[in-house]
Amino acid sequence: MTNPFALLVGWLLDLFVGDPARLPHPIVWFGKAIAFGEHCLNKGSHRKLKGALLAIFLIVGVFVLTWCLRWLLSSIGLATAWPLPDLMVVLLDAIIIFYCLAGTTLIREVRAVFLALDRSLDEGRAQVARIVGRDTSELSAQEVRTAALETLAENLSDGVIAPLFWLLLLGTPGMLAYKMVNTLDSMIGYKTERYRAFGCIAAHIDDVANYIPARLTALLMVLASGRLSLLKFVWRNGRNHASPNSGYPEAALAGILDCRFGGPHYYFGELFEKPYIGEHERELTTADMKTAVRINRTAEILMLALVLVYSYVYGL
Repeated sequence: MTNPFALLVGWLLDLFVGDPARLPHPIVWFGKAIAFGEHCLNKGSHRKLKGALLAIFLIVGVFVLTWCLRWLLSSIGLATAWPLPDLMVVLLDAIIIFYCLAGTTLIREVRAVFLALDRSLDEGRAQVARIVGRDTSELSAQEVRTAALETLAENLSDGVIAPLFWLLLLGTPGMLAYKMVNTLDSMIGYKTERYRAFGCIAAHIDDVANYIPARLTALLMVLASGRLSLLKFVWRNGRNHASPNSGYPEAALAGILDCRFGGPHYYFGELFEKPYIGEHERELTTADMKTAVRINRTAEILMLALVLVYSYVYGL
């Protein structure tokens, strides 16, 4: 069970600092490990099997290494008879939580997209390319705003709610293992010629890991809006997505903003036809971005409160 103090410290660090650009980041290490494995294994025959073995090895490896490190620090604290023998574990957990949460950085990036777009379309395209996987070179201003807000909704689940969900279930080893799952999917979980077989299992693991968090995210967003009537809209439109999960938080935001997301996009030079989410196609504005940010923050705080209460009650 994660100490509530560690959770609060980690969350506050993310709130006020965001991703530490000048410090070593475990997600960068994850990316390097995935890229190395993909380079060595994504060739020849049995690519699906090799991709599956790589994904399982990395996910289980991260969980076991984190668990062992926590156990070692706890053992050192007990052996030295510290007044607070678990202090080092609490500090480690706080650092892991800080690294695994991405709420503040995500909001900063989305705000930066809208500010860049106010200066020029080219700047807006360049800025949104930092946070989306699609080809942005031909996007219109409306499509740039849409892409940014879709990402804001989807990554509220991937970057905040899902990590906290797995923290609640499996502690910081589970939280960090989830980030490996998410990083694998973001790097090799595509239906392109190169990754279709090799990244297939990684993508399915990500689908399973995000099944409950994505729907929980949508529920929290609706609660944050105070419009429970939107639940029917979310249920109806959340399935209008190639992903079994991403459509639900996007549908929640589309309903809150009364707009339309989705449609065809280019990824790695290939056109992917995506269903539309919502019916009302209208021009998005900076005011919509501010509403979306407020909804994100409120949903995040609701989830934080849930995990804090659980950690406090069951940690007694």
